[in-house]
Amino acid sequence: MTRLYLITGFLGAGKTTFLRRFVRLFPERKIALVINEFGKNGVDGALLRDLEVALTEIDNGSIFCACKLEQFEHALRDILQENPDLIFVEASGLSDPTAVKGILSREAYSGLEYAGAICLVDGVRFHKLYETARVCRMQLAVSDMVLINKADKATREQLDRITEVVRAQRPDRPVHETVFGEFDPRWLSELEQPVTEGPGEIHTRDVTLQKLSLTVRGFERQELITFLKLFAEDTYRIKGFVSLPEGSFLVSCVGPLVELEPFGGEAANPDVLTVLYGNGLPAKKSIRAAMARFPDKRVELN
Repeated sequence: MTRLYLITGFLGAGKTTFLRRFVRLFPERKIALVINEFGKNGVDGALLRDLEVALTEIDNGSIFCACKLEQFEHALRDILQENPDLIFVEASGLSDPTAVKGILSREAYSGLEYAGAICLVDGVRFHKLYETARVCRMQLAVSDMVLINKADKATREQLDRITEVVRAQRPDRPVHETVFGEFDPRWLSELEQPVTEGPGEIHTRDVTLQKLSLTVRGFERQELITFLKLFAEDTYRIKGFVSLPEGSFLVSCVGPLVELEPFGGEAANPDVLTVLYGNGLPAKKSIRAAMARFPDKRVELN
């Protein structure tokens, strides 16, 4: 079985430097790299050729966009025919990787095990990017581990704020600080840990994080999904239980990812969702705009 790791992170976060170090943790493994750059001329591939592993470059667009998805899937099928032990995919810093699990779950990749996504964030520039770049939130949303890179250039206050924001969105995933993309081999085992977060209340500590309650009634399942998608990307987390004509569901949104999972237990405070957001995210404005799109539903914002 071939294992695939996805490496994400916004422009300048240090993905290529990290990948050089990460590859060397597996000296006895047969490795293939897929390097994706948004520009026409690949640069990262040239910086990685001395690693002496199989390397495929996909330039001029994101591998998760329709324009490059077929090329990415074709590359994966070709790579799998060589039976590598590991595949590392470095996604473009401008890519939205939220479809990765759906892509890799297809029958064509039955011999491929998705090992998770490692997201690198810039210890100095994170907050500006998070507030202005939509795909930065998308990358964080699918992360299974977050590395705060360039920690030596950031203040303790900056690093603590980043950790608060990341854990607000992904409380069940490990966060580590690093310099020059260093990766402690002991962290690998953390990628294999199951999600431990329960359906309880979201807790916040940092004053830059804000919380509100949203009561939703009168929706059918697909209507509620559509409603939540109108503002989910302007939040860190949305969580709670709802009673719908189709049954009871746990609402669990991580950034822009909206999920409703059937729930058979007894829910506390049904139909009241906790919404967590922060400075720079227009959550209230987006929620009110969404409410205006569904005037016949009973929605209360507190």
